[in-house]
Amino acid sequence: MASTHLTRTSGTSTNTDIFTISTWVKRNELDDNDFFVYATGGNSDDNWFQVGFANDNKFIISAYNTVWLKTNRVFRDVNAWYHIVIKADSPQGTASNRLKLYVNGVEETSFTTDNRSSISQSQTWGWNKNSIVHYIGSKAGSNYFDGCLSHFHFSDGYAYDASTFGSTDSTTGEWKINTSPSFTLGTNGFTILKDGNTITDQSTNSNNWTLAGGTLTKTEDCPSNVFATLNVLERLGSNITISNGNTQFFNQASDWRTIISNLAFPNTGKFYAEMQVNEVSSAVQVGIMAQSSFVGHYQADLGTQGAYNSYAYMNTGQKRTNNSASSYGNSFGNPVIIGIAVDMDNKNMYFSKDGVWQNSGNPESGSTGTGAPFTDLQIDKDYCFAVASQGSNPKVSWNFGNGYFGTTAVSSAGTNASGNGIFEYDVPTGYTALSTKGLNL
Repeated sequence: MASTHLTRTSGTSTNTDIFTISTWVKRNELDDNDFFVYATGGNSDDNWFQVGFANDNKFIISAYNTVWLKTNRVFRDVNAWYHIVIKADSPQGTASNRLKLYVNGVEETSFTTDNRSSISQSQTWGWNKNSIVHYIGSKAGSNYFDGCLSHFHFSDGYAYDASTFGSTDSTTGEWKINTSPSFTLGTNGFTILKDGNTITDQSTNSNNWTLAGGTLTKTEDCPSNVFATLNVLERLGSNITISNGNTQFFNQASDWRTIISNLAFPNTGKFYAEMQVNEVSSAVQVGIMAQSSFVGHYQADLGTQGAYNSYAYMNTGQKRTNNSASSYGNSFGNPVIIGIAVDMDNKNMYFSKDGVWQNSGNPESGSTGTGAPFTDLQIDKDYCFAVASQGSNPKVSWNFGNGYFGTTAVSSAGTNASGNGIFEYDVPTGYTALSTKGLNL
């Protein structure tokens, strides 16, 4: 979200001591205070409410002077969507029932801090109070939440379990989203960020929110289909900035830095992605790299690892693997969009420059591998999309299927034969985005 955040001034509530919040959350960074729900009407526990991730990556619900709940477990998966449900019901006779937290359908019961015994019966909460400015995505216009939110529902005056908003898939056993939950709204109830980035209330109420800063970017990545992003969990060293939903890579170091995607290819299937070079005055290389080879090589460039572990298309126009470079296609500077097609069925890969396949390549040529710079991909390798850059602040933006380069939407979406993802150029027939849906096509 960067500086993106929403605001709304609450009206007179149905009930200030009972409510339910349900939303899906995906983190982009770790080890920072990331609050995505906040409201305060004064410096007291009954006028203050904030929800998010603490800098130790534990989930926290707190007031002004009191941490109501803080989990024992940490939340470090930046590839996952977490379903968060907060059930506030202070009139309950049992203190532990006055505030409950559910994550992916399961009630959290293990806490490093649990102060629910200090919640008085029928205590009011800072969230849902009349005339109070409420925030989503920031703490009063600062400390912005760095991540994504989807399907944000709020019920004023009613307490619901997580099963209202999700269910367990009978086949996979995974917790899945209920895209159209049935719940009572109450006066201040609302639904936003449902099936898109609209902050106009999508419920029968008209409790619209206001974009108070930043850019609200729609993403195809959602609880039902998780797309690849750049892997921020791998050690990258200093002077590296990862932004825009972990799709933009900005190298301010003077030496080489490499980063890979957080999803790897299976040993079958055909996958496509695009990378836009925004700035380059030194060197940029794009391709694939085995995840197992990345460890300890984040400061190396692509194509240097032996035994078929990385392949690169270089901005000089050359191709390189096993530390050997040779002529291939056109050189590229910026701005430019490089397309990458990986055919794991036939062990070939191809590159395009602004929609033109280099070396007269044909990603649809199957086992023939027409124009493919590399035809020896190995099925026992955990290949990921990869980019390497060096010096002079090179910046690149990936489109793994979300339809954006950074916060800029593709200008004229091409066709996608597999119906998964939005790209600038036509996706070769049989190829798809690297996503959880794409892995199962």
